[in-house]
Amino acid sequence: MATKPKIVGLTGGIASGKSTVAKIFEILGVSVYYADDRAKKLMNEDPELKKQIKTAFGEESYKNDQLNRPYLAEKVFSDPEKVKIINSLVHPAVGRDFEAWASTQSGSYVLKEAALIFETGQEKKLDAVINVSSPLKIRIARVLMRDPHRTADQVNHIIDQQLPDEEKNEKADFVIKNKENTLLIPQVLAIHQQLYS
Repeated sequence: MATKPKIVGLTGGIASGKSTVAKIFEILGVSVYYADDRAKKLMNEDPELKKQIKTAFGEESYKNDQLNRPYLAEKVFSDPEKVKIINSLVHPAVGRDFEAWASTQSGSYVLKEAALIFETGQEKKLDAVINVSSPLKIRIARVLMRDPHRTADQVNHIIDQQLPDEEKNEKADFVIKNKENTLLIPQVLAIHQQLYS
């Protein structure tokens, strides 16, 4: 009987380089679940979740049966209590979706790429966690370049919702340092070899 793959979290602050690292693992043949992308998909396609969001935030949450992002951004993300409410709806839906996905995977291990692993206590359900660590100044510059619609204040607000890098590094089983003078691929290969054995 095939053994179930280990489930490894891949996390890091905004613009730390999580997605780039995840792509390198994919090149090595590792299956990756992108939690944020799946959450967006579920908010548009999961009938139960859509119903819960409409109940919590009003019918205006959807426009032409698609999530009304500008409305929700304005309504929810400026209010910490409402952020808690939307997270309490979306996280369990993503959790169920991930479990269904993981049950169909094979290989030595799979990755769950998610921004908020330690912040939401998900590490308890994982076999190991990799944190992608990058200097704060570089991360802020990356976001402002990548997302011209965001202000520095908005970026700092997002960063404030996440645990500091130092804390994540302490909690993580593996740390990948993503800074100018450090190559990512050798770090990924070293972790891959340990997890693959």
